[in-house]
Amino acid sequence: MINVKMCPKFEATFTLLGKRWTGLIIRAILFGQHHFSEIAQLIPLLNDRMLSKRLKELKAVGIVKRTVYPEISPQAHFLPGCWWRASEILLRKTQAWKSIPTFRFGWNMN
Repeated sequence: MINVKMCPKFEATFTLLGKRWTGLIIRAILFGQHHFSEIAQLIPLLNDRMLSKRLKELKAVGIVKRTVYPEISPQAHFLPGCWWRASEILLRKTQAWKSIPTFRFGWNMN
């Protein structure tokens, strides 16, 4: 077995992306800005507390940007951050990979 040291940034990235709900949240905001409630409606099984936690994690690494509009009742919008293009490519490639018939590889994904 080859002993390869993992890059900490690579490991941290895939740890975050591998967390439950993260991919769906990224997918929900990938093509424009959304209110918190709109994201929550797109992912009905995700509770508000977890959505808030994941959005904060994604914001911290630049995948999501949060903008607050000062109105009578301030509203926060979430939109793709500076890394949105890389996220979009990753999601599209993952979706394409998932559509490959698994029998080619001898995998049983049922």
